[in-house]
Amino acid sequence: MTDKLYRYLFDQADVRGELVQLNDTYQQMLSGHDYPAPVQRLLGEMVAATSLLTAILKFEGEIAVQIQGEGPLRLLVVNGTHTQALRGVARFDGEVVEGDLQQMVGKGHLVITITPKEGERYQGVVGLTEPTLAGCLEQYFAQSEQLRTRLWLHANGEKAAGMLLQEMPASNVDADVEFEHLESLTDTIKAEELFGLDAEEVLHRLYHQESVQVFEPSDVEFRCTCSRERSLAALATIDRAELDSIVEEQGEIAMHCDYCGAHYRFDAVDIGALGQGGGDVSSTQH
Repeated sequence: MTDKLYRYLFDQADVRGELVQLNDTYQQMLSGHDYPAPVQRLLGEMVAATSLLTAILKFEGEIAVQIQGEGPLRLLVVNGTHTQALRGVARFDGEVVEGDLQQMVGKGHLVITITPKEGERYQGVVGLTEPTLAGCLEQYFAQSEQLRTRLWLHANGEKAAGMLLQEMPASNVDADVEFEHLESLTDTIKAEELFGLDAEEVLHRLYHQESVQVFEPSDVEFRCTCSRERSLAALATIDRAELDSIVEEQGEIAMHCDYCGAHYRFDAVDIGALGQGGGDVSSTQH
């Protein structure tokens, strides 16, 4: 069963775990984009990571995981919601060769932005000081959450998968020993197993000597929030004279969504209607 996220708890340890396996969600993010193999791999890792992060945040709202750098791979961003609806995109300039994070992205930052439906927006930033995305995310948790966390992320251009272990808040005095034991077990997982085996079989292979409580899985899906209405709302923020000039010169205004590849076209009649109330600008995603 792919495109599922599993949460589980260990009865004899203050540790929670997650496992996500993605196929269609990942493929839809790659569809329509001519990403080189290294970009496909890193985007897949980030999609899996975003799903895992969304699942451990107790809120209703959105999360954005973003890498920005000065190297060939300039931008990589995945947006997710508490319902496990994900979308993502990458931007690169020139040749991107396989290598560690610094070789692909150069000097840059990992930015995690949490936007709950209620409450204040939060943003955490860490430097790309580790060679892998998993390592940078672990650094983020150590810095911002102060909870011991390990991630295992894999992608191959066809499938993406990931696992997470995290120490529970207010863990007991033996928490370090318990965590290290489970960490050593999970370290034995291979990418091929995560890609090819059902989640239940993966968990059994890793933790068959542990007492594990596995919860009902959550569906994960690709979903873009763009729409014709939101595109019009974006246009409503631009000076009307500038819009009229573009329509007069080109006959229409064309907008493209980088996430899903959708195209929206607006003629003089559409632009004229903006003067009668152009929509909810605050919801614009472009």
